Amino acid sequence: MKIQGRKVTQEDIELIRRLIEDNPSQRRTPLSKELCLLWNWRAPNGQIKDMSCRSLLLKLEQRGHITLPKRSSAGGSRRVSIPYVPHKTDPIVCSLRDLEPVSIQLVEDADLLGLFHCLLSQYHYLGFRGTIGENMKYMAFDRQQNPLAGLLFGSAAWKCAPRDDFIGWDAKTREANLQLVTNNMRFLILPWVRVPSLATHILGQVARRISVDWQKKYGHPIYLLETFVERDRFRGTSYQAANWIACSQTKGRSRNDRYGTIKVPIKDVYLYPLAKEFRGLLCRRAGQEVRHELRPKG
Repeated sequence: MKIQGRKVTQEDIELIRRLIEDNPSQRRTPLSKELCLLWNWRAPNGQIKDMSCRSLLLKLEQRGHITLPKRSSAGGSRRVSIPYVPHKTDPIVCSLRDLEPVSIQLVEDADLLGLFHCLLSQYHYLGFRGTIGENMKYMAFDRQQNPLAGLLFGSAAWKCAPRDDFIGWDAKTREANLQLVTNNMRFLILPWVRVPSLATHILGQVARRISVDWQKKYGHPIYLLETFVERDRFRGTSYQAANWIACSQTKGRSRNDRYGTIKVPIKDVYLYPLAKEFRGLLCRRAGQEVRHELRPKG
């Protein structure tokens, strides 16, 4: 089997069963961390892939291969509510020039992270419950440091026919290089902000810096951005104005649905290459060299 991008053998399953039997009081998090160390399962920056391992364990349990220890909370998989962080909601209705310079801040410190979580959970139509795996969070502020928007980038869709055809990679290459693509999972212009061209301006600023930010945080670059726009709700105008490429539409499946069982609204697929030779970079095999040239700014 291949789960979370990792090949899982019968020997691996036996190892997991043995660890559970030998440590009946051990919780799920220590178990996943121990497995990561035993497998040397790490991200390019050296961090163990703990969240990926937990997802792998859950999927093995769902398929009947293992029985995991009970969850630590008495309520099982109870979701933790996101704390409310006080913030201004005064209307911001003006031209983009009146706000400039618009600054894009990487969300890293605890205070800004709390505000980011609160705003997305309160005002994005999909809500927000947290992130798994590699991700990047940004917030946009005006020149008076009033928050304007929040963006979340995370793991790319496992399969997406319009994107995969656009890149031209096969299944094996996609599995090896999918981490070089990221998905714009949330883009929220705060509801009291009404500024023409602001969304396009923010998308452009983020596109110019995200690959460098990703390299610093995770040890590898990003060559392609993707996003899915729910066509019954939005027209994708901001992405179009920011020169994202419209590539057909989804077939009503979840971005992480490998088995075709999860039905979701049909979405338009938009892509934004970050390098001129993005196809060669995404389709290269291990050890193959491809000249890397960033797209010109603008």
